[in-house]
Parts: sequence; C-alpha cells; structure tokens
Amino acid sequence: MTALQNTQVLLLAAVLLAACLAKLTVREQPADAPDHVHGVPVPAPPARLSALRDSRGMAVGLGVGEGVLGLALLVTSHLSVRLATTMAFAAATWVVSELRVGRPDAGCGCFGGLSAKRVGRRSVLRAVLFTCAAVASLGAPLAGLDVLRGGGVQVGVVFAAELALFAALSPELSALVGRRGLPPGHGRPAMPCERRPSPIEETYATLYDSPAWTEHENVVTSAVPLDVWREGCWRFVVFPARVDGQEREVVFAVSTAERDRSVRSVLVDPEKSLSAVL
Repeated sequence: MTALQNTQVLLLAAVLLAACLAKLTVREQPADAPDHVHGVPVPAPPARLSALRDSRGMAVGLGVGEGVLGLALLVTSHLSVRLATTMAFAAATWVVSELRVGRPDAGCGCFGGLSAKRVGRRSVLRAVLFTCAAVASLGAPLAGLDVLRGGGVQVGVVFAAELALFAALSPELSALVGRRGLPPGHGRPAMPCERRPSPIEETYATLYDSPAWTEHENVVTSAVPLDVWREGCWRFVVFPARVDGQEREVVFAVSTAERDRSVRSVLVDPEKSLSAVL
C-alpha cells in the first residue's frame, strides 16, 4: 500500500509538469461560436467556463500553478501540498464534467492546444482517476524525488502501468502525433467511404466544426435532429429551422470519408426533395 501511495505522488507530479509544459508551449485556438451550441444559446456557467478556457492569460496562469504544484510534489511531502493537489484535480474534474454537458463542442484545454477535441468520456474518466490518485497520495510518506531514488521495482511497475492507462485515456496523443507531421492514417490507403464504418459521434463532431453549421446554426430551433440516415459516402442530418417566421428544415450532408471530410447543407421546405443537397 505504501508503494502504491508513493507512486501516486510521482504520477501526479509528472502529469502536472506535462500539463504546465503543454499550456506554456502549445497555444489553443479560440472558439468560432462561443455563444451557441447546436443552435441553442449556451447557459451562462458553461459559457463562462469556456471563456476562461480560451483566455491565454488564464492558460499561462494555470500552467504556472500546475508547474509549481508538480515541483512541490517532487521536493516535499508536506500535507498542504498534497491537499492543494487534491483540490486542484477535484476542481478540474468538475470543470471537465461541466464542459462535457454544457459545451460538447469545446475541448477541455487540460494540456493546452493539444486538448482541442470535444470533451468525451475518456477525458472525464481520466480526471476522476487523477482525483482518486491525489486522494491516495495524501498518506504517502515520500516526496517524488525520494520515490525516484529509492522506489524499487514495485514502484516502477506500478508507475509504468499507470502511465499506460493515462496514455490510453488521453486523446491529446493523436493531436501530438499530428503536430509532429504524422497525421492519422499516414502511410496506408484510406478505406473507401461507402464501406467505412462511421460512428454517429464522428458525424456530429465533423458537422459542428464545419462552416455549413456556422452558417445555419442561428436558425436551427432544436438541438435534436428530426431525422438521421446514411446513403453511401454521406450521412444526412435534418434539423428543424425557422426563417423569417416560416418553418423550414436544414439538411446537412456529412461525408463519411476517413480523411478530409466535408459538409454540405441546404435550407428546404419540409416537403422538398433532398436531391439539392448533393
């Protein structure tokens, strides 16, 4: 049990220092439409959270604070440092959970610009596990550097296993690979779009990030689509809309291709044929 607690100190220090480095070196891209999600105005608390997340000054301040906590975990075993770390991860868990519910189009910013993808279950689970690790570290007798010097094989095995779990729960790794010039799918042919499995979550992510959605989102009257179906290389998503007091429908055609997916749209009367989309 003592070895497990000591390992959590080392893990949390490494994560905090990595988050600090990412926030200070990888800038986030500002959100294009911070006031609406899925055509519906964003509630005030999630909107404020997203505004703070997009602030460069806030990102630098958080990064510096994380770096200070990470270094403190390495050099001291004082309880106040462990409590501050636990509170920080608990707060981060709450923020990530709120962003997932209130701003599903926004990244969490946990690792700066690498965390630009929309918040998913993995990010929430990761934050919860880090909070649990911080609670477990409260009773650890050693500081991080002491763990490194005399932790032994048992600590090394546990630390490696936890790092592997952390990597599996981190969508930032694919973003990091992309920044190094190795985009997903590099070196192998793309699967034909008409045969490629395309999860509905991928379709919505592509749609909400597209110029076509930005063009029509303010006339969409419901976050719930009227209909969704797939034909060949396209998945169609239909939303109700109101334009100049008239009921309309916005039909989006979202590509199911593996790479360079596009989105097309058309505003139609409810009875109109959908052939105009393509």
